[in-house]
Amino acid sequence: RSRPRRLDASGPDSDIVLSTRVRLARNLQGYAFGPRSRVNDRRAVLRRVTRTAARVDLLAEANVHPLADLDPGTRRILLERRLISQDLLGERSETGPQRAAAVVLSTREPVSVMVNEEDHLRLQVLVSGLALEAAWSLVDRLDEDLGQELPYAYDHELGFLTSCPTNVGTGLRASVLIHLPGLVLTKEIGRVLRGLSQVGLTFRGLYGEGSEVVGNFFQVSNQTTLGKTEEDLVDHLDRMVRQVIEYERRERRVLLRDAYQVTEDKIWRAYGLLRYARSISFEEMMNLLSGVRLGAALKLLPGLRVYSLNKIMIFAQSAHLEEAAGRKLPPGECDVHRATYVRRILATEGVVIPDKEPPQSGSDAVPDP
Repeated sequence: RSRPRRLDASGPDSDIVLSTRVRLARNLQGYAFGPRSRVNDRRAVLRRVTRTAARVDLLAEANVHPLADLDPGTRRILLERRLISQDLLGERSETGPQRAAAVVLSTREPVSVMVNEEDHLRLQVLVSGLALEAAWSLVDRLDEDLGQELPYAYDHELGFLTSCPTNVGTGLRASVLIHLPGLVLTKEIGRVLRGLSQVGLTFRGLYGEGSEVVGNFFQVSNQTTLGKTEEDLVDHLDRMVRQVIEYERRERRVLLRDAYQVTEDKIWRAYGLLRYARSISFEEMMNLLSGVRLGAALKLLPGLRVYSLNKIMIFAQSAHLEEAAGRKLPPGECDVHRATYVRRILATEGVVIPDKEPPQSGSDAVPDP
């Protein structure tokens, strides 16, 4: 299975921002959507999208995957790669994947389309680093091309009509997955998150709405879409995230200046546990990865690439481990496989050797013999 391109950490500010996603919610005229949507409506929408995809340039090399045709492991892998949502997966209902739900995946571009989730269509672009303008440009192009082929549900006063009132208008949700250990360790994170909420932004966990924050990874996004243009929403989020990045860099400098030895010890302890643990849960791994990622960014763990850490975040998730093992893994055994995978990556993709001793002063200094 191919590796997501965004793992390469090639995007701007990728030492702090893991990825950028811009998503558009769209519905089609003539078909009920949201809670009123019927099976026949969803099937008809899927047929139209399947016929249309081949005529759209950005989807010319895409494949349409009805979720009902995918085995549970593959569906979970798509969720772990953030290519589908928990709602599309059907985890929040007892009936499994929604009937006529599908995902359109491009083999060439970082674009995908969820079909028959909360709305008929969720167009999305997912790229490395802080690249909101580039992601918006790409999804806007996809939207324009699809809009030439499909009749979108649109009101001249309200804008694009969506299932959730907070998406009415542009239907746009832009988000950035950002790593903020400096703000957490210096206890400034609460103030920053309150500031984001005051300017119309919100934050979620790794998998979006309803997920917990783990490993100091926050998904920051716009809250509403009505009354502003898409460009305004993207620009506002971009400016606010750049401020947060500067705050995070400032707090990292504070840690090096005021708590060097404590910070270095925390980072190396995290690396040691990941490097030699024989069993580890996903949550513990993510929390330790936060320290190791901070160490790599601060050059306290020389030789360790962000790409390797990004790869661990994806491939050490449960469904990916089960695919590699070729079978279902009980929770305890899954933790063993996860630890084995992490040890292998850290042993083969960047040998970490301390390049210098930490500065010593006062009574802690060791006298020369």
